[in-house]
Amino acid sequence: MENIIFNELLVRGYNVDVGVVESRNHSGRIYYEIDFICNMSSNRYYIQSALNIDSPEKNYQESRPLNCIGDNFKKIIVVKDDITPWHNDAGILIIGIKDFLLNKNSFDL
Repeated sequence: MENIIFNELLVRGYNVDVGVVESRNHSGRIYYEIDFICNMSSNRYYIQSALNIDSPEKNYQESRPLNCIGDNFKKIIVVKDDITPWHNDAGILIIGIKDFLLNKNSFDL
């Protein structure tokens, strides 16, 4: 699924990178991977790819790297399931792969 998302981002004209965000806790530093950091002129999006987020634990696991980012650019989780797009409590857009691929304005939902 990550390859499909990556290719779609390139077709849409984005510069795509993989990122790492650092978090600190009582044990020291922890590093989390961001699947895609997409840039086009002044627009930036952070995207995580997940097969599903069908439990609170999985939602937390996929949202955690995005929540560690200190800026206000849009954060998105793309899932395999055919779901109605929604925003979680942190403002992260959760969208199905079908809607992501077929709706060229999916970043603006």
